[in-house]
Amino acid sequence: MYICSVNKKQNILASALDILAEKGVHNTPMSAIGKAAKTGMGTIYNYFPNKEALINEIYTDIKKQEKLLFESFELNQPIKTQFENYFNIAVNFFIDHPNYFKFMEQLQASPIITEKSREVGRQSIIPVFELLALGKQQRIIKDINTEEILMFIGGSILAYLRWYFNQTVKESSSLNNQVMMVWDAIKA
Repeated sequence: MYICSVNKKQNILASALDILAEKGVHNTPMSAIGKAAKTGMGTIYNYFPNKEALINEIYTDIKKQEKLLFESFELNQPIKTQFENYFNIAVNFFIDHPNYFKFMEQLQASPIITEKSREVGRQSIIPVFELLALGKQQRIIKDINTEEILMFIGGSILAYLRWYFNQTVKESSSLNNQVMMVWDAIKA
């Protein structure tokens, strides 16, 4: 049976994501990725020159998926509603893909992620930059450096997701409470 090279590559990426999320980025050798993908090391190295390149491709794939989530942003909604939608979309994306969260959490400040990959990440949140800029222009959001506001929002999302994944009983109101607290912190 012939497996298309695109499928082989996707299989390697999916298997790598699973094992990297489970075992950790720094604790997973390429041989373990090959075993998880049920493929030889030569095949992996045909697609990725090293582990860092593989990790960066997973990172950028996740960021590209994130970007797609924000394409349906309803720009005619009030700033607060757009923010609430953004926050909910971001949190639910990772709740729906827990391995994405486990993987990305390990790479927050990692030197493994290249500047080129980080730029893909920045591109994924352009609608949020634009939302914050418009909110500041309309004096709805505090006039604080946008990078600092994003750092605060991102930290809130990260903390919420850590908490969420450690709960045995999920409270449906907890996300709404988090959104309300973050909004209260950034509104003018």
